[in-house]
Amino acid sequence: MQSNRTLWPTWAQFLQRWGLGDVAAYTLEAAGPLAVFGAQFIYLGQPFLKQAVPAGHLQALANLLEDSSQMKDFAAFLREEQPQ
Repeated sequence: MQSNRTLWPTWAQFLQRWGLGDVAAYTLEAAGPLAVFGAQFIYLGQPFLKQAVPAGHLQALANLLEDSSQMKDFAAFLREEQPQ
């Protein structure tokens, strides 16, 4: 699971570029057990989404959504990455 953290800066940059860093952090913190449904949606949508998302990112995101401690850590990472 540690290897998923190497993708976090890329995800954070993307979210910050679109002004979604705070929204994503809040959503991750508030999602709780519902995040597992998000992971299942990603698993089901992989055949369709793999054309638009780089290889490995979908699996890493699904893994993140299934692990509440990783979600909290990524939300904290997003908040720390806020531009000054």
